[in-house]
Amino acid sequence: MIQTTTIRVSKSTQAQIALLADKRHETVDQTVRAALRALRQDAMAVDLSTDLEEDESEWLDADAG
Repeated sequence: MIQTTTIRVSKSTQAQIALLADKRHETVDQTVRAALRALRQDAMAVDLSTDLEEDESEWLDADAG
């Protein structure tokens, strides 16, 4: 059996999650997990879009031969 816990969200947020889960034909848990993954991916995209540090650029530009 999967262990669960309770999180507190506003009734409005809960209703939005439940509606989205229903539209996606998922459980609330599946929808929340998908949302968390999307947020992690967004954070990675922000990290990848920042300029490289000088030492990172030097390493990438180094001659491999």
